[in-house]
Amino acid sequence: GTDVSAALDGPPHRHSANARRWLEQYYVGEMEPGEEQVPPAAPGCPGFSFSFQSHPEPVDEKAADAAAQTPTRLDPRCKTVDVEKDLVDWQKPLLWQVGYLGEKYDEWVHQPVDRPIRLFHSDFLESLSKTAWYVVFMVWAPVVLYLSWVSYTSLAQGNTRLFSSFTTEYSIPVHKYYFPFIFLLGMFLWSLLEYLIHRFVFHMKPPASNYYLITLHFLLHGQHHKSPFDSSRLVFPPVPASLVIGFFYGVLQLLLPEVLGLSVFVGGLCGYVIYDMMHYYLHYGSPKKGTYLYGLKAYHVKHHFEHQKSGFGISTRFWDHPFRTLIPEETFEKED
Repeated sequence: GTDVSAALDGPPHRHSANARRWLEQYYVGEMEPGEEQVPPAAPGCPGFSFSFQSHPEPVDEKAADAAAQTPTRLDPRCKTVDVEKDLVDWQKPLLWQVGYLGEKYDEWVHQPVDRPIRLFHSDFLESLSKTAWYVVFMVWAPVVLYLSWVSYTSLAQGNTRLFSSFTTEYSIPVHKYYFPFIFLLGMFLWSLLEYLIHRFVFHMKPPASNYYLITLHFLLHGQHHKSPFDSSRLVFPPVPASLVIGFFYGVLQLLLPEVLGLSVFVGGLCGYVIYDMMHYYLHYGSPKKGTYLYGLKAYHVKHHFEHQKSGFGISTRFWDHPFRTLIPEETFEKED
């Protein structure tokens, strides 16, 4: 029975338009006069309120059933999201619809909703596009452990030398003791790759006239921004991930000696697994206030709901600093 409009206006910060729109999905109705504990909100949407009872009174089941069948009076300023009047048909797969939105796509995809998304007509393809968070760990963690052992034992043979393709006299031997540092280098390079992919691929703005690029964007990342709490779409499914991972493995094998490239690769693969696990946790976890993960969660939520053109770092904010895409710290100033 307490009006939370003041809380939405801050402090500690003023909530975004998307945060207010997000609440509309759960709008039930208005409290009758006299039920509220504080004066009602000033005219205008929203005047959201929540009701709690510490000692609930016995419920009359017949009365409850009758109330449930009675249509709720909705404030026309604050109505629920009407999926039937949305720009897409939520009863059908969305992937082949979004390309027709054209100029409306960018605004539509950055107005998040709390509902699952279906991408494909085919049940098989749909299953390949979804996965539980623990599947990523179960699939790739053993690969990381195995390739780490292969890399270390190969380096231990003492046959790996850097720059040997250019000169044999001045080539540099790579000892097994270097493996942890090469592994960490791979993780560091992954963090940069994570930032670049998120910013320049996942957040490209497809031309309004290009149906296929809009469809591709929605498949890669747009569907995550449209439904950021669809738990089955928060990590990269192993089948398409294996294609991307295989590509980067091939690139490293071309650029570096075989064992050295494998050592960098396995570090990067470990970084990817940590990133995917962390991304899921930032959406569904409850880190303790003041911790590193708490700050990252708040940072990532801001990226989804208000700052979609900045805050591209997920597992770290490090690269947002040199690339100048850091989400600014908010200083609360109450409007008159």
